[in-house]
Amino acid sequence: MNKKPVLLILAAGMGSRYGGLKQLDAMGPNGETMLDYSVKYAVEAGFGKVVLVIRKHMEQDVRRLIFPRYENVIEVSSVFQELDKLPQGFAVNPERVKPYGTAHAILMAKDFINEPFTAINADDFYGRESFFVMADFLKNETANNDRAFSMVGYSLKDTLSEFGTVSRGVCTLNDAGSLVSVKELRKISKNHGKITNIENGITTELTGDEFVSMNFWGFSPLIFKYLEELFIEFLNENNDNLTAEYPIPDVVTYVLKNNLADMKVLPTASEWFGVTYPEDRPSVVEKLKQI
Repeated sequence: MNKKPVLLILAAGMGSRYGGLKQLDAMGPNGETMLDYSVKYAVEAGFGKVVLVIRKHMEQDVRRLIFPRYENVIEVSSVFQELDKLPQGFAVNPERVKPYGTAHAILMAKDFINEPFTAINADDFYGRESFFVMADFLKNETANNDRAFSMVGYSLKDTLSEFGTVSRGVCTLNDAGSLVSVKELRKISKNHGKITNIENGITTELTGDEFVSMNFWGFSPLIFKYLEELFIEFLNENNDNLTAEYPIPDVVTYVLKNNLADMKVLPTASEWFGVTYPEDRPSVVEKLKQI
């Protein structure tokens, strides 16, 4: 019998643009957080346990406000993403404050996950169907083939904020609809009907129909090997860069370009929404009332 997949929730973000910890913001009609919806749908879809990636300073609030919700529902544990969680031989730059990014966050769970797993953001709403689609793939594909990775994605135009820039992993697909690469665009905005990204002073116009990753990934534990190897390369190249990030799209692109795994794109009818800025919150609250 295949092991039940694991839900890995990335909840260590600093919430700098939002102005606080979105992970603990009760936006649902009965005080639910976005994380609560993800756990609920994951339980219904057959996931076996939840692992939260958090910062050490969040532990007290997480254990007080989040863990009790899931007692007798699903096994929950937490791991810490801290700047000093580095491979042997490396030391954190004392001036660095910013976390290393999503790939580093996933790597923190290496010693806690031995099963196929999905990694998601704590502060996004992905929709119920998406968890069933992912669970089915992890149970029937990844459990029997550790090279079988997957992702659930959405159209760019449906994932933007009206109140500022967002960061999105824009996907390149082949003719068969399989993922070829993911490029992180960090300053996408919508103004006067146009969608643009600004990087290094260069403005690029986008159509809005681009397929984007919203950090809903499916992996086998094989991914940890590549996360470790590439993190060492990242540190060697960016030790003096205090804001450089190590995002999971970079690792996925490397894996695919080197034919180390296959990435299937999983279609879903679910709606994605989230909060990047405080001004996004009212519309999300209204949407959650309709769930």
